[in-house]
Formats: sequence, structure tokens, C-alpha cells
Amino acid sequence: MIVVLNFGGQFTHLITRRIRELGSYAEILPFNATYSEIKVLNPKGIILSGGPASVNEEDSPCCSKKIFHLSIPILGICYGHQLLIKMSGGKIKKGKISEYGKETITLLHRKGLFKGLSEKEQVWLSHRDKVERLPKNFSVIARTPQCSVAAFSSEIEKFYGVQFHPEVVHTLRGKKILSNFIFDICMEKKNWTVKNYKKRLQKEIRERVDNKAVIMALSGGVDSLVSATLLHEVIGDNLYCVLVDTGLMRKNEVIDVKKTIRKMRFKNFYIVNAREEFISRLSGITNPEEKRKIIGRIFIETFEKKAKELQSKSRIEFLAQGTIYPDRIESAQPSKTASKIKSHHNIILPDNMKFKIIEPLHELYKDEVRKLGKELKLPEELIRRHPFPGPGLAIRILGEVTKKRLDILREVDYIYISELKKTEQYDNIWQAFAALLPFRAVGVMGDKRTYEYIVSLRAVTSKDGMTADWARIPYRILEKISNKIVNQVNGVNRVLFDISQKPPATIEYE
Repeated sequence: MIVVLNFGGQFTHLITRRIRELGSYAEILPFNATYSEIKVLNPKGIILSGGPASVNEEDSPCCSKKIFHLSIPILGICYGHQLLIKMSGGKIKKGKISEYGKETITLLHRKGLFKGLSEKEQVWLSHRDKVERLPKNFSVIARTPQCSVAAFSSEIEKFYGVQFHPEVVHTLRGKKILSNFIFDICMEKKNWTVKNYKKRLQKEIRERVDNKAVIMALSGGVDSLVSATLLHEVIGDNLYCVLVDTGLMRKNEVIDVKKTIRKMRFKNFYIVNAREEFISRLSGITNPEEKRKIIGRIFIETFEKKAKELQSKSRIEFLAQGTIYPDRIESAQPSKTASKIKSHHNIILPDNMKFKIIEPLHELYKDEVRKLGKELKLPEELIRRHPFPGPGLAIRILGEVTKKRLDILREVDYIYISELKKTEQYDNIWQAFAALLPFRAVGVMGDKRTYEYIVSLRAVTSKDGMTADWARIPYRILEKISNKIVNQVNGVNRVLFDISQKPPATIEYE
């Protein structure tokens, strides 16, 4: 395996993701993992991730120097690049000019780490600090106009560092760089597949859950459905599935989920109507984080209440969740050094939580979840379904959530998604949805002045949700969608199309 030490970078788990794509296994450990904890795993190599701190800051995160004596290759990325230099006796200084985004680097040494690459390569940079002095036996192998040490190597120690991020898609040959490190330098083998991972997950579930019962939240999304199916294969009727009707779901969502679960012959399936509770407690709330926390609290309260009702049937000890990697990354977990972007309702738990938590998919990305769904023989139309956030339409309504606004957004989103499917655009898009903006605009309908809401249509292409580009939907299709929305949805007179990338934007609005 390859060990990735997490220094809190937003792309840390993406490193692991890329390694898996290449067919090797990687495991993330906190930056302060001990020498013994790392050694017992017998890794073929170590990668030091990026992070938001500066290596010159007081109390900046640092790994154990003893790992340098494991006699295995180490690759530092961004923060890890600078940390490796500093810990080896070099010097890092604060730069006068920052470099963020796409840049072209010049490769001075096209062997080893850069084998098979061109002299000029596009990369993704994100840094301000710079290398002032390299340690002994370290050589510069790449540079940019603003960064004299964009990459280094020390063939004696087998230490390597890159100031850019090879794990993001904007570094066009990043996977090749990681492949060179993993297979040519670390001499690792290709030994990881989703099929093998399915067996490992089933074994872990069986050992942890034993004969206890599990209560599982179903939302209709891919993540919760795959989680439930995986659990059902292992524990059968000891799985109790609960669909909380929050009133924040898409049009016909509850009906569709009910039909799906019945077809799959889940014995214990319950629908809890909590619409009034959710909408009532969200009244007057406009702050996105507060929305998420309120939804999270009601969600957990509802589960606890339902679980008590089910105690007479079975001893329920576990709460299963469909949490996947991007959820944990953007909630700044598991790293204490990560910069928090937004909370996710399915990992905000009260201190008095009475369930043990089981998250079967917490190490997987969306495309891996879909592959696992295929292994579980789920219907293709369910596996291909676009991601839908746990807090539902509440975070696609900017500002206060009301029943009227929910009804408007539901209709807009239904028209949008239906047209994408009819025009065969849906499967080419990673995620598409509509958002209701918190202000109105003047319009004209039937020679009369209107003052109605503005909606924004979002559609992105992505591989794992960590980075995303806006989808190039043909204008004629957008025009048709816009016309349908304005003509068929009362309360909307203007339609926008969002062309923001991630980063700097997130995919969801809140």
C-alpha cells in the first residue's frame, strides 16, 4: 500500500482516489501518525499531502522525522513538498507573489518522477511560500517563471517533492506523475479493484454488526441506496430502512423511493412524515450553516424517535449513513487541520447519540459508489442518478425556506431534469439541478408587469466532485428549458445558467 499523511489539504483524499484509479491501494493517516503506526502497515511509499498552513508558522503540522528512516520513497505535495525540504535541512521563505491556478512548468529532468512527460507541462499551483535553500543532495527538477523550485528530487534518500497538485485534473499529466512514483519508484503492485473492495466491506460489516440490527436513512440518492443494498446483502432483515419525508425532497421523490424499495424486497421499510417539523423550524433561517445544522438535528431526532418505536421488533444498535469521501472532506474530517467549507447533515451528531455509527461508503468517491452499485446488480437508471444533498432543496433555496419557495423550486427542477433526460444530456452531466435565488426581478408576461423569482440552472461535469467544470449544454436545449420554466411555473420570470467552475465555486450553492 501507499500511505498518505493528511496535513489538511482539500485535495488530500483525491490523492488516494487517483492511486486507486491506477490500481493500487492507499490509506490515509493523520499527519501526526506515529512511526510505529506507519511501519506496521508496511507501506511501499509515503505521500505528504498539501495543507492550508505555512511550514514557518508556529505549531504548523509536522510528521514524525523517524519515518525518513523507513528506507522507502517519500513524495511531498505542495505543503508536503515544503515540509520535506524544511525537515531535511532546507529553508522556506514567504514569497512576494502567490501562484494559484493553472501554470506551465518547465521540466529540467525527465526521468524518474517525470518519466514520459514533455519539457513543458500544465499543472495546478496553490502556494505563496517558496524554497530559499535546498538541503544537501536535493536537486531542482522543475520550475515556473515565479517558482525556482517547482519540483525536486533526492535520489539518494528517494525523496521527491512537487509544489503543484498532480492529483487534480487541471494538472494534465498528474496521473502519470503519480504512476511513476507508485510503480517505478515505490515498486508497488496493481492490487485494488471495487470488486475486491466489496468483499472487504461485506466482511467488515459482518464482523462489526454481528447479529445486531441497523437502522438506515434512505433519501432516494445513489449513496444511501448502495449503502442499504450492501447492508441488506450481509444482514438481511436485520436492516430497518427509514425514509424521512422532510418536505425538502424533489417532486415525486417519496413515491419513487417507495416503489424502488418494494421491488428490492426490503422487509422493514418505513416512511416518517416530518414535513411540518422541518419547514416550521427552518422558518426565518437564512444562514447556510444554520440550515444544515437544524436539518441535521431534526433528522437525528426523527431517527431516534423511530428507532425507539422499532425496539420491540429488534435490538437496534447501529445507525447507517451513506457518507462518502467528499462529504467528509468538505466537513473537514478526519483532519483537524483542514479548513471547513460546509457541514453535512449526516455527520453532525449530538453528544447524546444513542447509536453506533456505521458508514459503509465513507472511503469511496461517487464514481466508485456507482461501480459498487453495478457489483450489487442495482438497476442502471438508479446507479446513474445525479447526486442529491442530504439537506435537500433547503440548500438550493438561497435565503429562507418556505413551502411556497419549495413548491416553485420542485417544479422548476422537475422540468429541468426531465428535459435533460429527453434530450439525452442527463448521462453526460455529473450533476444538474436548479436553485432559487433570494430576490426578484421585473418581467413582462401577457403585456403585464411581473415581479417574480429568479432561478439559476447548474450543470457540471466531474469525475469525483472534488473539481468540476460547467457543462456545455446546447443553447437550443437551454432555450427550451427556460421557456418551459417561465411559462409553466408560477412565480418565476427569469432563468440564469451558472458557468462557474469548482474551485473557486462549490457545486451546491449552500
